[in-house]
Amino acid sequence: MSDRVALDTSALMMPVECGVRLFEELDRLVPAADPVVPSSVVAELDALSKGGGEEADAASVGRDLVERCSVVESGAGYADDAIVELAGDGRVDYVATNDRDLADRVRSRGVPVIGLRGRNKLAVTQP
Repeated sequence: MSDRVALDTSALMMPVECGVRLFEELDRLVPAADPVVPSSVVAELDALSKGGGEEADAASVGRDLVERCSVVESGAGYADDAIVELAGDGRVDYVATNDRDLADRVRSRGVPVIGLRGRNKLAVTQP
């Protein structure tokens, strides 16, 4: 059985912003990971990709990476709240994020967080 890993906006932008090989790192940490993305994260990536500069480029790449994930609905319209909802409802086994505040909220619900460790590697932090 695979472990569901929720990816937030910052995680999907890591390949450009941090040089992280996101799916290789997820496979290393969580073999047979099943990546899921809330629809509100997709909307946030769409909005960010319309801007300019590196952030827009990173969001555009992140939006392309969503094609490798399952898009899920949640009751929350704000991306971070949707991730917390998925974690709190037990619908995901891990959350991947580079957002410290979001990571704290997720860990407080007993869900491990996958985040940046070092320059371009990811690590799991237990709650």
